[in-house]
Amino acid sequence: MSILEELKWRGLIADCTDAAELERKISVPITLYCGFDPTADSLHVGNLVPLLALRRFQLLGHFPIAVAGGATGSIGDPSGKTQERQLLTKEILNRNITSVKGQLATLLDFETKTNPAQLVDNALWTRDVLFLDFLRDIGKHFSVNQMVAKESIRARMEDREAGISYTEFSYMLLQAFDFMVLARDHNCELQIGGSDQWGNITAGIDLCRKKLARTVFGLTVPLITNADGTKFGKTEAGAVWLDWKRTSVYRFYQFWVNIDDRDVVRYLKLFTFLSQEEIEALEKRHTENPGAREAHKALAKSVTDLIHGGNATQEAIRASEILFGGDLTGILETTFNEIVGEVPTKQIEKEKLNGAGMPLVEVLVYAGLSPSKGQARKDIEGGGVNINNVRETGFQRAVTSSDLLFGRHLLLRKGKKNYVVVTAVGPKEETEGRG
Repeated sequence: MSILEELKWRGLIADCTDAAELERKISVPITLYCGFDPTADSLHVGNLVPLLALRRFQLLGHFPIAVAGGATGSIGDPSGKTQERQLLTKEILNRNITSVKGQLATLLDFETKTNPAQLVDNALWTRDVLFLDFLRDIGKHFSVNQMVAKESIRARMEDREAGISYTEFSYMLLQAFDFMVLARDHNCELQIGGSDQWGNITAGIDLCRKKLARTVFGLTVPLITNADGTKFGKTEAGAVWLDWKRTSVYRFYQFWVNIDDRDVVRYLKLFTFLSQEEIEALEKRHTENPGAREAHKALAKSVTDLIHGGNATQEAIRASEILFGGDLTGILETTFNEIVGEVPTKQIEKEKLNGAGMPLVEVLVYAGLSPSKGQARKDIEGGGVNINNVRETGFQRAVTSSDLLFGRHLLLRKGKKNYVVVTAVGPKEETEGRG
């Protein structure tokens, strides 16, 4: 199976210029690029599809270039946007590029001696270009009629309230200029991007033909939407980021393991490097027994391994198991802390748990798991109460400091899904808990 055939099987081709000629061209290693504008200090899961496409090419011996938009990012791409982006300062853009570079290193191999990836900033070849020179040398090759016919431009022009500024209108020229410079200086022959970039990519192809008399190619990957029509990569908490400081590894893993059943096989193709045989086997087992969620776990593990590494993935899996009654023996404090923010928490004075401690029935009422001591007693005797995921049936049981995990936390569960973390604090630590 050729790379284009594999990309097609995975659902990764939205548009492609001259597929037959491109197929011939990539039968030997070529240089290709994908650009991203550093609008934040982290990439998010929505950036993954085109960047993983770069990785797929690199694994087959091609030379990938990731282009950071230090120039284009200072303007803002109108594609897919209903309003103009907030302009970012050079300092913010440079900081964002530095932050994102580390994440790119998990997706692309910058160290291999055979076909190392490159990260370049398009500010390098635009910062010294004079405005009049750009208009004379680049702008003259673009017809305004053709530009306004592009979907990204036309959609904004049809919105009478938002419209489009001259700044954003010029974005297409800058991206086309990128392709021309990369073709000229790096022998780059293919640009990859999301399907909303098709107009910008074809503009660059035209510019390379006119300025360099060269044939280059474009390939776009689809913009991903969930089966229910919602935007991929968005949750109630916002975007799902690749930086663990913005989206914890636990939440990142949970995002993938909770993917809609209708999407899981499609996402295995889009976001993992599992083989066709492996994915088809998972699809078969998913169809036969969707409740086992084997495909979801394989998806979550594969993507989390790729972005955060195997050790972090195992900690996220362990944290996930805790909320399904998993054994807490040997758990790391960092792993337990992953779930503290995922369930209601309640603070309690440490001294109340010293000595004889506090009756469990009172703790259950205090934590909000039982409405009264009488109901708490019934809950305990009915076998529905767990302390640190161990069932407790003695209603006379007291909770003491010896029950605390890491000398600080107590995990209470009533039934299968009602969790509360009770955190013991000293007088100086007391803050309002989340109930």
